[in-house]
Amino acid sequence: EVYFDNQKLFLKWRGASSIEPLSVGEETFFVKEMNEKIQFLTNPENQITYIVLVTKNKNDTLQYNFRKLKQSQKIPSEYLKDNNFEKALAGYLKIKKIDSLDSSLNENNFNSLGYKELRDKNYKQALNIFKINMELYPASSNVYDSYADALKVSGDTLEAIKYYKKSLAIDSGNRNAKRFVEKYDKKE
Repeated sequence: EVYFDNQKLFLKWRGASSIEPLSVGEETFFVKEMNEKIQFLTNPENQITYIVLVTKNKNDTLQYNFRKLKQSQKIPSEYLKDNNFEKALAGYLKIKKIDSLDSSLNENNFNSLGYKELRDKNYKQALNIFKINMELYPASSNVYDSYADALKVSGDTLEAIKYYKKSLAIDSGNRNAKRFVEKYDKKE
């Protein structure tokens, strides 16, 4: 992620949230944490501005992979911060389609964020974050278990049981889900 703060360029990369690249020329910056130079260039094919890694060899071709967003555009994490979960999900699904290994799609990060919201009693936000995780990782037992935990804490026991059972269908060894479902089944 690239952003500006007080007219200064910053990057977020591999857990670091405020990397300040060193200006080494017009529209060219050195990022020591990446050991790379980046440049803002207009792609001659479509006239759109991109952030490109400066090639290290003269014969290498520039790769226009990272389009500079317009001022009005947002990335999925910004939609998530604004509680616009539909647009966040659409953005994350689009990223997944292009690059399923993109670091912004980390299942554990969404889980941690969801549980943080749950601890802060922001139940709606927690449920929506867990929903995004379920959409991104439908084959993961953990995402259904986490969503069920949030439903249970927010008071929707019947719906929680449904998602604990989904989790168990994927991983029958999920002790948390098994305990809750067995406890509920005994009450019936």
